[in-house]
Amino acid sequence: MAPRVRLHLLFVIWTLADPARLGPDSEGDGGCYAFSRPVILQGLTDNSRFRALCSRERLLASFGNNVVRLSTANTYSYQKVDLPFQEYVEQMLHPQDPTSLGNDTLYFFGDHNFTEWASLFQHYSPPTFSLLGTTPAYSFGIAGAGSGVPFHWHGPGFSEVIYGRKRWFLYPPEKTPEFHPNKTTLSWLQNIYPALTPSARPLECTIQAGEVLYFPDRWWHATLNLDTSVFISTFLS
Repeated sequence: MAPRVRLHLLFVIWTLADPARLGPDSEGDGGCYAFSRPVILQGLTDNSRFRALCSRERLLASFGNNVVRLSTANTYSYQKVDLPFQEYVEQMLHPQDPTSLGNDTLYFFGDHNFTEWASLFQHYSPPTFSLLGTTPAYSFGIAGAGSGVPFHWHGPGFSEVIYGRKRWFLYPPEKTPEFHPNKTTLSWLQNIYPALTPSARPLECTIQAGEVLYFPDRWWHATLNLDTSVFISTFLS
């Protein structure tokens, strides 16, 4: 049974761009958010064990020799590159170069050998909410400060930050954002965002370690890691 939650009104006014936050001491249910609006969930699961296993030292000790698949950080992730996890952590987790294009930036997120990573994922407790007719699938990621993925959309899901902070920019399905699919989120934030009128700005939030963002089906979103970050998404497909 999902925890009872109190529904705080989320005014979808672009100048007040802040998704609602729901916690374990709330009342009601979260059904109105399932298909219509993002929401931040706090304190619903205890992932302290998973967090301990996601420290740099633990991950390198357990998975350093594993070959991981990196994707380019553009809207369609055109290119895939395979290399040892230790090489990625030690050589590629540097802050994002604002002048780099998305197809020049490699990002570890989503393409996993689940058998090899099963010993880690078994300790993760996903959010207790679900959608009828969907099956959850995990995508685990680690990325440097200033990195992220430009605007794209897909099915609904949850995204939890384990270490660091992740900034989100979201638009509903009917409101296509202004962006270039091969420019990074950092480039968009520096060059396009400042010129947006208040009515054209996205909903925005920063997800802290231990918080979870729920994003509905087909919502446009871009992400920006404010620190070197570890994160995991639960896609409902």
